[in-house]
Amino acid sequence: MACVRFYISGRVQGVFFRASTRERARALGLAGEVSNLPDGRVAVMATGSPAALDSLQQWLWQGPPQAVVSDVQREACPEEPDFSHFEIT
Repeated sequence: MACVRFYISGRVQGVFFRASTRERARALGLAGEVSNLPDGRVAVMATGSPAALDSLQQWLWQGPPQAVVSDVQREACPEEPDFSHFEIT
């Protein structure tokens, strides 16, 4: 298992990005959380297989139909949290 943080920029708030991300992450068998940041970005922390995390990252570049993604930053988590499912926070 691996843990990754993603920071997504663009028109990503108010377009069902968090709900769509939760749905996609659960379909990929990932655990973690997604939240809006005060600066307008969306933050995702996810744990799971490296292949599933890569698939999520590819999807994040597209997001839901209403989103316009300009950047996706990826970084390793400093420590692996103990998530049991994927949720919106």
